[in-house]
Amino acid sequence: MTDRYDINLDVKHEPLVLIDIGAEAAAHAPWHNQTLARVNDSVVRLGVIEGDFHWHKHDAEDEFFLVLEGELVIELESESVRLRPHQAYTVPKGVLHKTSAPMRTVILMVEAADVIPTGD
Repeated sequence: MTDRYDINLDVKHEPLVLIDIGAEAAAHAPWHNQTLARVNDSVVRLGVIEGDFHWHKHDAEDEFFLVLEGELVIELESESVRLRPHQAYTVPKGVLHKTSAPMRTVILMVEAADVIPTGD
């Protein structure tokens, strides 16, 4: 299932470097995930997505999503949350979730540097 995801865990930008998020997003097709920067023990990841990701959870880490363009749906076992541009949501550690985007969507994720983006 994870074969269709282009996930890059290398940190693309060092500190003290301007990051043009719009240009980064424009350069990639959906299901691209790139670690942009490391901030202390966390990373900021850019996601360009469309369609469904699989159900997964992170046993030891929270996951923060911020929508820049498009729309992100986060399904939980008990509810569904729909995020539009400039809206954010945190999924706590251990919570099973599934993300989907009905259109091309650009998101930023903040999570612990050792998080496996496809889930535990």
